[in-house]
Amino acid sequence: MSVLVEFAMFPTDKGESVSEYVSRIIKMFKNGNIPYELTPMGTVFEVDRIEEATEVINKAYKLLEPDCNRVYTTIKMDVRKGKKNRMKQKIESIKKKIGEVNNRG
Repeated sequence: MSVLVEFAMFPTDKGESVSEYVSRIIKMFKNGNIPYELTPMGTVFEVDRIEEATEVINKAYKLLEPDCNRVYTTIKMDVRKGKKNRMKQKIESIKKKIGEVNNRG
């Protein structure tokens, strides 16, 4: 099974720039063994079970909880049986059809 998750989590009580807090969550991914991709609007990661996905989200929240009084979170999940490594496969499928897709000019 593949559980693709796109989520964003940040405090709403820490002013205009919250990268200090988002960095805590990204550091969790960097130091962990979970495939992820940081985007300008959130983070995408892939695990094998929904329970793992919710554990990751809970760990992320625990990183903000001690000094954040209000935390905003959005979560999207795509669960598919019988597949793995979809984070790469979905992008590769589009590239095969139209070529390179990310223009970050």
